Amino acid sequence: MSKGKVLIDGDIIAYRAAFATQDFTARYAEEKVDSLMNYIFDETIELPFPHPTEYQTYLTGKTNFRHDIAKSHPYKGNRSATEKPEHLGATRQHLVNRYNAIISDNEEADDLISKAAAELNYDCTVASVDKDMLQIPCWHFNFVKGEWTKVDEWSGTKFFYTQILTGDAADNIKGLHRVGPKTSEKMLAHCETEDDLWETCVKAYDGDVERVLENARLLWLRRYDNELWEPPQGE
Repeated sequence: MSKGKVLIDGDIIAYRAAFATQDFTARYAEEKVDSLMNYIFDETIELPFPHPTEYQTYLTGKTNFRHDIAKSHPYKGNRSATEKPEHLGATRQHLVNRYNAIISDNEEADDLISKAAAELNYDCTVASVDKDMLQIPCWHFNFVKGEWTKVDEWSGTKFFYTQILTGDAADNIKGLHRVGPKTSEKMLAHCETEDDLWETCVKAYDGDVERVLENARLLWLRRYDNELWEPPQGE
């Protein structure tokens, strides 16, 4: 059943297709992309033959403002170039050629998806397996698990502040020592406003506002061009 325009995380598609076809040809990798895309279409779009106006695919480009924001630890500094599968270039290009994927400039595909969702007033579906997307208040379709999730504005905001406390190991964003999702949920349980969330995070970091700001600006998915996240009331 359709739940608005479908915004597709092409990075995940490209990587999964390339990793799954390491021992095969680039053409086989492209066919894997088609298989993943067709599955998303079948599960999210009512018409049997989706039109370009019903979906948009996004890819991350070579530059990213977050590298300049990260001061405590290099952004994604824990990743190695050897992690890239052989056919990644082919799968990315196939998404551009066949599905008109848009490549980001100085930001990530996640930011393009978030900005597109905001422009649609969040009347849309984000198709991804990336938990970072759960700060966006809209429908989410996990195309690996086949699961739908509806995120409202408050739960999306609270998830964002949860990440400030926990960090994101995949992107080398360091959170508080030994604070995971369950602990952070308890820490934020009393919060009723975004001001409460912000103040709780600052207190948890022993008043180190700059450290909290760094994590927040690395984790926040932009809602408009060149946005740099600011705390509530400009604190």
